[in-house]
Amino acid sequence: MDHIKEEIQLIACQIVAAVGGAKSMYIEAINLVKQGRVEEARGKMKEGRDLYMESHTHHFSLIQKEAGGEDIPFSLILMHAEDQMLSTEIVELMASELIGVYEKMTFSQNVQNQEA
Repeated sequence: MDHIKEEIQLIACQIVAAVGGAKSMYIEAINLVKQGRVEEARGKMKEGRDLYMESHTHHFSLIQKEAGGEDIPFSLILMHAEDQMLSTEIVELMASELIGVYEKMTFSQNVQNQEA
């Protein structure tokens, strides 16, 4: 049982590290698009999604174990990791929406400048 607890802690830490990196990439993307650097922002979003997928892979390994009949004991660290995954999904969604809004604003401003 101690072995599985240690494994859960390790996986939880891997999840937290990956989603922390992903969240940072999403925030960086927002800052870049605010500066008009849309392509760079899109690159950061991709980097963030790649990191998020790492966390998903780690999390899915636990789901597979439990589906295979292994008893996965409750862990606050794992619960924290899952909470971080959820909050990172929200940040990704908001960053993606903000990038779209900034793109539309920039396009609209460019059209107005051309008409003037």
